[in-house]
Amino acid sequence: MSATRRQLLSRTGASVAGIAFTGALSELFAGSAAAASRRGGYGPLVPDPDGLLDLPAGFRYRVLSRQGDPLRSGEGPVPSNHDGMGAFAGRRGRVHLVRNHENRVTGKIAVPTVPGLTYDPAGKGGCTVLELDGRNNVLGERVAVAGTAVNCAGGPTPWNTWLTCEETEDRAGTNGYTKDHGFIFEVDGADPHRTGAVPLTAMGRFQHEAIAIDPASGIVYETEDAFEHPFGLFYRFLPEKPLGGTGSLRAGGTLEAMRVPGVPDLSLIQETGARFEGVEWVPVPDPLATGTPIRHQDFGPGGITHAQKLEGCYWGGRAVYFVSSFARAKDGSAATHFGQVWKYEPHRRRLTLVVVFGPSTDVQLPGESPDNICLAPTGGLMVCEDGNGAQHVFGVSPRGEVYAVARGAQNIGTPEAPEWGEFAGVTFSPDRSTMYVNCYTPGTTFAVTGPWC
Repeated sequence: MSATRRQLLSRTGASVAGIAFTGALSELFAGSAAAASRRGGYGPLVPDPDGLLDLPAGFRYRVLSRQGDPLRSGEGPVPSNHDGMGAFAGRRGRVHLVRNHENRVTGKIAVPTVPGLTYDPAGKGGCTVLELDGRNNVLGERVAVAGTAVNCAGGPTPWNTWLTCEETEDRAGTNGYTKDHGFIFEVDGADPHRTGAVPLTAMGRFQHEAIAIDPASGIVYETEDAFEHPFGLFYRFLPEKPLGGTGSLRAGGTLEAMRVPGVPDLSLIQETGARFEGVEWVPVPDPLATGTPIRHQDFGPGGITHAQKLEGCYWGGRAVYFVSSFARAKDGSAATHFGQVWKYEPHRRRLTLVVVFGPSTDVQLPGESPDNICLAPTGGLMVCEDGNGAQHVFGVSPRGEVYAVARGAQNIGTPEAPEWGEFAGVTFSPDRSTMYVNCYTPGTTFAVTGPWC
């Protein structure tokens, strides 16, 4: 089907933004607990007199945390570059909000090093965790893991921990690092010292983006957002102790990469509904990439299937969904597209292209938009925009209607130095009453409440 477009008025009413889709959008929401679907959005965005976040009438935001402010633990300042995020239920109605900091060696404010929670003292990335009460009052804020690098996205586990992913493959001795990077780390938001700073090495060393876990088998699916050709792979990790709770992933397992016979590059597929049976999973020769990055390794006859900009990943129903944000032939991809969503059904070994983004839009969203996604309380998706100019959180209904949920106001920096910070880490509280979202830079975490249902 061809999904409809919906024009979104800007603050001045002088410009519009849009996203166009083709494909079976209802596929994206399989297994969602929400049966309803928001239609027509929540109304026009109202300019924020404080110049931070524009929202529809009836919605309010609270700034939970900003980079540079003191952490309530006294461990140091709030780090910069707020990225992926997960919200987990705590005791007595509390919420543990685990937040990534995608700091490279050039990061403005490093995650403070803390004994027992630091992997590599030279790494500036990591996670912090906010403890909130039922009214989104901040009760505590502390380091959850430190000394990691370029913590981009990740995903939740069925036992309510967060897997934070390093989007780099820098080795010890590179950029001043004292240890190899490119790993996944498990974070317990309720008690970070339970998980510490232990790399899950069996899950591979590469430019990780996101993960999703099959709640029946415990298999972990992983995306790779590699920046150079040949591009990333789609992986699965078969743990020795699946669904064993906190720390079980440390027991090891087998890492495999997806091979779609006859398809060396997913960008070649342009038609929604294209289906591939008999998907193969090939053991990764050297998961630690001790000599050669995984995507360059020899996978034997038939090779392996690559894709540019593999990013979002989530589980729905009996399938895992993953996103290729875009592909460009000029970068080395086999073909060009403006974004794909793929569905893999393990029980059928079937891969299907379910959605293609654009380019038929009123205003072209930049190539790296949309980025972070999550399921919305009333059905559909929430999509973070990552591009140039004004940045939005968009809602997308299963019917393909696109509506604005939030817009970063121009003065999120300072009146003297306005910034349009991209959005990241959109997620909802366990009771679905609050949307949490980050502005990447200057790092700001918002709690947004209102008539979500």
